[in-house]
Amino acid sequence: MASLRSPVPSSCDCFVSLPPASSAREVIFGKNSDRPKDEVQEVVYFPARFHAKGTKVQCTYIEVDQVEKTHAVILSRPAWLWGAEMGANEHGVCIGNEGVWSREPVGEEEALLGMDLVRLGLERGSSAGEAVRVITSLLESYGQGGSCKEAPTPFVYHNTFLLVDRTEAWVLETAGRFWVAQRTQEGARNISNQLTIGTDITSEHVGLRQHAQKQGWWNGQGEFNFTEVFSLIHQPIRMEAAKARYCAGQQLLHQHSGQITAETIMTILRDKASGICVDSEGFCTTGSMVSILPQDPLLPCIHFFTATPDPSRSIFKPFIFVPNVTSFPQVKSPSFGEKDPIRDTPRFQSRVDRRHDLYKQHQLALEVMDCNQLECQRLQEAMKKFQQQVLESVKNVLTGSVTVKPQELAGLFCNSVDAELKLYR
Repeated sequence: MASLRSPVPSSCDCFVSLPPASSAREVIFGKNSDRPKDEVQEVVYFPARFHAKGTKVQCTYIEVDQVEKTHAVILSRPAWLWGAEMGANEHGVCIGNEGVWSREPVGEEEALLGMDLVRLGLERGSSAGEAVRVITSLLESYGQGGSCKEAPTPFVYHNTFLLVDRTEAWVLETAGRFWVAQRTQEGARNISNQLTIGTDITSEHVGLRQHAQKQGWWNGQGEFNFTEVFSLIHQPIRMEAAKARYCAGQQLLHQHSGQITAETIMTILRDKASGICVDSEGFCTTGSMVSILPQDPLLPCIHFFTATPDPSRSIFKPFIFVPNVTSFPQVKSPSFGEKDPIRDTPRFQSRVDRRHDLYKQHQLALEVMDCNQLECQRLQEAMKKFQQQVLESVKNVLTGSVTVKPQELAGLFCNSVDAELKLYR
């Protein structure tokens, strides 16, 4: 399989496996977040909260109406913005997004970023289907737009989303304020940076087809195929790369069909030959996530985050939603003032150091590994052993073979980060 690494922005890949593709009665979700190479991704937890009626919430660029209650969420996000590349909520909902380009033009006018919509969907949706309704309603009301990277040169795209819970998955594809959604209840599915929904549409924007006819993209005759109607006629290089990654992802899922586990998805996310794990001059995989969502509602959902770049040289650390979660400042980027996450001119004029403690130590460790073969081997073996221990402990939680105290679960992610830091120091 040819390598797709290049300075062309590659963006991301999302995966889901539902029974019978999964090896157990579990739904497995995974995502690589491919972003500008030096961008720092942090992992943050926000508890459930009640909000006063009539209040607003400030997203990355604009304010939107707040809801009465927001769910507890854990997010992996570029440290400069409000939203998230991927995350989960206390109800077992996981969401990831990808950048897409279509015939519908993208503009630089500031509205909601796709990453804002990920967070809003998680904070407000108690199921994958409800999160779809949350995101599409906000999309129709506020639109999407604004630069998606912290740099003077804008990088603008529309979005496709993978939304998953314990029973089903939804693919939501957008073009401006228009959208289509497709529901999946079994098997494996992946998305990259391209439109994939054809005629199998579960729900759609009420004015979608009329808009397509008005633009001259569809004559109104025969079946409506969203991908054929809205895809760009001349595909840029980034779209060709996305198509190759999408096909590679499909093949990797197919190879393991019926036996897919969290470890399988982690292996796919680490695959560099396919371009799914990106390590190029301009873009790289800056954060990764894998979730286990047991179909048995009595079992906890377990979410793994790297909080560091390059999953092939990172450790996936587990998080479980329980009361009194222990904070984890080791993966929280420094704050530069209350206005910093919101667009203001100084943010684009001078770079600030957003690296959190784990990011710094991980990067130092990689530098040592690149320079010293013996140290590289030692660290690789230590990281592999630690990852295996983490996965084994998670299996024990899911099978109930080991009794775990609530306070241990509350500190699971924090303690795992501390243990990883000890490997590097």
